[in-house]
Amino acid sequence: MGTNLVRSAARGAVAGVVGTLGMDLLLHARYRRGGGDDGFADWELSTATHDWEHAATPGLIGRRIARDVLHRDLPDSAAAATNNVVHWATGVQWGAAYGVVAATTDRRGIRSGVALGLVACSTSYVVLPLLGLYKPIWEYDAKDLRQDYSAHVLFGALTGAAFWALTRRR
Repeated sequence: MGTNLVRSAARGAVAGVVGTLGMDLLLHARYRRGGGDDGFADWELSTATHDWEHAATPGLIGRRIARDVLHRDLPDSAAAATNNVVHWATGVQWGAAYGVVAATTDRRGIRSGVALGLVACSTSYVVLPLLGLYKPIWEYDAKDLRQDYSAHVLFGALTGAAFWALTRRR
């Protein structure tokens, strides 16, 4: 990989942080409107997650990787941290991949970022049912899909906009 692609991947990773934070702010606002009372920091850090039974999907993915790849069984006390690491690593890696694609196609900005969000969300509905962590997409109602896709579209749009801002020529 050339130096320019490495730089683009790094800028994409930073843009992925921006997109992930924006998506999480939206999801937290929805959580609060739905009656949740955790502040953003507690919600973001999954401080109420104390075991695998209550862990979100990113945490379960991390647990599966630890078990199947590293041959380690993570204790319940690792559920919250694992959730956070996998969640943020996923946003960063999608951003890095976006950076490489944007650099090689010269497509960057909000529109291509929206495509990133759609691809990221759709990938979840293909891969996660195969891992037994999601139901097949046709078993979700339209409201749930709209909520999930809209959050990922925001992720992508913000990632694309941040990448554009980090790479525009002055």
